[in-house]
Amino acid sequence: EPKSIDEALKDEHWLMAMQEELNQFERNEVWDLVPLPKDYPIIGTKWFFRNKLDESGIIIRNKARLVAKGYNQEEGIDYDETFAPVARIEAIRLLLAYSSIMNFKLYQMDVKSAFLNG
Repeated sequence: EPKSIDEALKDEHWLMAMQEELNQFERNEVWDLVPLPKDYPIIGTKWFFRNKLDESGIIIRNKARLVAKGYNQEEGIDYDETFAPVARIEAIRLLLAYSSIMNFKLYQMDVKSAFLNG
C-alpha cells in the first residue's frame, strides 16, 4: 500500500484504482466542479489506499478512496447533512437471530462503492 500520492502515481494498478474512484463520482453524479466563491476556503482532499485481500491474504484488488478533509468544513456553509452507512450492532444481532429462527441463508457481500441518496 502506498504511503503517499507520489508512490501511488508510480504504480499502474493504483492509478487504475484512483481512476475508478473518480469514475464512480461521475457515474453517481455526486461531484460538481464549481467556481470557488469569493472569501470561501478551499476544502482539501486526501487519498487513502488499501489492498483488498481474499481469505488467504492474497491481494485481489487495490482500493483508492478520495475523501474531503472534513475538519475544514462548516455545517450550514459547506454541507447541510451527513450520512454514514454504518449498521448498529443491535440491528445486526436482530438480523442474525431472525435469520436463524427462519432458517434463512445469509450471504456477505462487498460493495465496491455505496452512495446514499444518489
